[in-house]
Amino acid sequence: MSPNELLAIAMVASFFGMLMVGIPVGIAIATSALVFGYAGFGPMLFALVPSRIYGVVTNYTLMAIPLFVFMGVMLEKSRLAEELLDVIGHLFGRVSGGMGVAIVLVGVLLGAATGIVGATIVTLGLLTLPALLRRGYSAPLACGVICASGTLGQIIPPSLVLILLADVLGESVGTLFAAAMIPGLMLAGLYVVAFLVLAGLRPDLAPPIPADERAALDGWALARKAIVVVVPPIGLVVAVLGSIVGGVAAPTEAASMGAIGALLMALVGRKLSLRVLSDVLRATLLISAMVFFILICAQVFGLAFRGLGGEHLVERLFAWVPGGVTGSLLFLLALVFVLGFFLEWIEITYIALPLFLPFFIAEGVDMVWLGILICMNLQTSFLTPPFGWALFFLKGVAPAGVTTGAIYRGVLPFIALQLLALAILFAAPGLATWLPEAIGW
Repeated sequence: MSPNELLAIAMVASFFGMLMVGIPVGIAIATSALVFGYAGFGPMLFALVPSRIYGVVTNYTLMAIPLFVFMGVMLEKSRLAEELLDVIGHLFGRVSGGMGVAIVLVGVLLGAATGIVGATIVTLGLLTLPALLRRGYSAPLACGVICASGTLGQIIPPSLVLILLADVLGESVGTLFAAAMIPGLMLAGLYVVAFLVLAGLRPDLAPPIPADERAALDGWALARKAIVVVVPPIGLVVAVLGSIVGGVAAPTEAASMGAIGALLMALVGRKLSLRVLSDVLRATLLISAMVFFILICAQVFGLAFRGLGGEHLVERLFAWVPGGVTGSLLFLLALVFVLGFFLEWIEITYIALPLFLPFFIAEGVDMVWLGILICMNLQTSFLTPPFGWALFFLKGVAPAGVTTGAIYRGVLPFIALQLLALAILFAAPGLATWLPEAIGW
């Protein structure tokens, strides 16, 4: 092993070490890359860095990120989730487990409308967890369905994960959006079926909404409210995603229309004020700045790792894995799953993943299928202890009686369902590749 390859290993180890002691992600990436890159390259590294950073900040596709974030935050601040839960909860209120099904469906709509996991889980937790516990739901079951539903925005377009994966994989955003639709809806369907089966076997764990509570909103009043509340966000999502997938508009153009549409929905619904607009702009700035800062720092890390011969280390690593390309794919998915216990999705996407991709490109693996496999795998990182962010988000808004242990127990069945969906997608690549091929991407 050459001295530069030893430096590459030390660089990766130092990055993980700094994360473990609490140093912010962007600082840890940049520090480890600059120190070990300078040790291997000398001053030449700093001559190459500006061109890589320029490539990030001038990437037209990545301009969609702040626009989609604005769209999502605006819909979240305009209390869309509260109204959706009220309507859909009453639609399924007569069924055992109906409120859980409503949470999954709202998770799908919010995932497609906002794609912001933290905001979705906090909103669902504040609005539904006390009500579920009051109606006799099992605390672990209620916590599990809220956390799992809140993470659906990572696989259902327009997802920030998919936008960044498209950049890393060299695929178009529209292709990955189209490829993710069927797997994302399949995962949501697995949640619904599993929840209804469990509620049918154990109705005491997920009882229906009491009749007197359902009577407050029923009949034509419920139908009218469903049209007013549910149709506009669905129309916005269909217009944005349809224009991207159908090739009518570029992702950035569609994202700008989505941002305007969310602003108009808030205005028409009389939810827009200077305070709301200020909060939305501030949240959009903070989220977008965090994403781009990590992206810029990751460029330095990738440049240093490749220059130090890291790609040859990865090739030798996969050469030791039995089972050929299939075995290497399983190894990669297992590695991403384990990394999800400790790292966030953006770190895995922009730091870990580019280290392994050249091997699979050389082996002729379908990048679209691989991208959706990784996206669904990354979704589990929000649920897996000890650092699953969905668990922290829910614990922060949960009532005092809900313990961390109850939240951890509640997410375990949903992690199993995610792994089942991942196995189905691995065995049937057509679930991801059929729609892009059918529409000509």
